[in-house]
Amino acid sequence: MRTHRVICVIFVIVAIGMFTISMAPPASAAASGISPASVTVTGGFLSITVPTTSVNLGSQADTVGGETISGLLGQVQVSDARDDVAGSGWVVSVIASAFTPASGPAIPASDISYTAGTITQVGTANYTADNPVNLTGVVPAVTATGITGDNSATWDPTINVAVPGGFAAAVYTATITHSVL
Repeated sequence: MRTHRVICVIFVIVAIGMFTISMAPPASAAASGISPASVTVTGGFLSITVPTTSVNLGSQADTVGGETISGLLGQVQVSDARDDVAGSGWVVSVIASAFTPASGPAIPASDISYTAGTITQVGTANYTADNPVNLTGVVPAVTATGITGDNSATWDPTINVAVPGGFAAAVYTATITHSVL
């Protein structure tokens, strides 16, 4: 009987040892793992920011022969985050309404011109100031070509208003609209 107990105890010890050994990870198991991951950056947008508050372009005494009043409109900025292929571009167009007083004749948009001035750029592109001399219809103001990747351009245009002679003293107001395509 005693032999039987000893054999049973040895069998139990051997069985527990085998169970413990089978629960341990094999020596060749990896201590770390690799998880593939990715992110997707999609193309952004083409946008324009313009001054939204009323700007006084200046004043001048009325003359019989007329005069030109010029002033800075405020910062215009185009941001192009479309990440287009090389060679694409955009065009900022501008149009103006007539400068109208509370009463009396208006200064027509044909007497309004636009000078872009210095264009500050970020990114790779060729910028051209088109400097339109008549804002009656939609006309190009600044053109970007040869774009590579994201870019932006900023300028502060001068608006020139040719006031015909003999116009009444008054405050004349207009709207100047920019768009980008």
